[in-house]
Amino acid sequence: MSPPITAVTSAAAAGSAGAPLPHITAVTSGKGGVGKTFVCANLAAALARTGRRVLVLDADLGLANLDVVLNLYPKITLHDVFTGKANLGDAVLPAPGGFSVLLAGSGMVEYSRMTPEVRDQLQALVAEVAPKFDHVLLDTGAGISDVVLYTVSLAAEVLIVATPEPTSLTDAYATIKVLATTQGRRRLHLLVNQVRRPGEGRGVRAQLQQVVDRYVNPTLEPGSGAVRLELVGEVPADPAVREAVQRRQLLLETMPGTAAAMALVNAAVRMPA
Repeated sequence: MSPPITAVTSAAAAGSAGAPLPHITAVTSGKGGVGKTFVCANLAAALARTGRRVLVLDADLGLANLDVVLNLYPKITLHDVFTGKANLGDAVLPAPGGFSVLLAGSGMVEYSRMTPEVRDQLQALVAEVAPKFDHVLLDTGAGISDVVLYTVSLAAEVLIVATPEPTSLTDAYATIKVLATTQGRRRLHLLVNQVRRPGEGRGVRAQLQQVVDRYVNPTLEPGSGAVRLELVGEVPADPAVREAVQRRQLLLETMPGTAAAMALVNAAVRMPA
């Protein structure tokens, strides 16, 4: 594995001097159970359709489930890379949908808290693999643990997945506040999943922005800019999603004409390129 790298930002993922930075997006959520990994995988498939080389890195090291969503049975995982049992290149696998994945092993207790070793391993991993792709999605864990926050810090952009449920909104707000105050994030992207009616995602975004304007922006250092939420899209509650999840298939591959699939394609178009 590459030696630890000292930079802590997405700039660490640049290749040689002068090489273009690959786009790195952390896909995160304040609350579990909002469909974050499902959304991440299908966004990757939508991005891959545009001809981009896309990688999804399963950064939920303690409770990884990207392999379940994609029905993959990896022989090599990030655990093997971190322990020196395998090379990073051997752990990058092709996934349905035309993108690549780096899968973590479930139950990696030793990676459930941020230690200097875990920090250096994550940093070196992203720095080594990112220049080989046009777009890297970091599928983080939920919440605001130190491991999640550090993983997010390695990305240039952040996409927060939430649902209209009050508990999801409360936890999304907590995530926004922490990212704004600890990482200086001023532009955050939002995808609202499981909406019940058209326009509900815009309402969720407006509600969160109102709370941020009232309680977060006034506390920020003068001149540092205000936190702004940009709605990437809203994905309707669709029976096809449950069916795809139960089948362990990508919605975009098996039922591309459904409302949820088309919403995810539209969201991918609005993601930062």
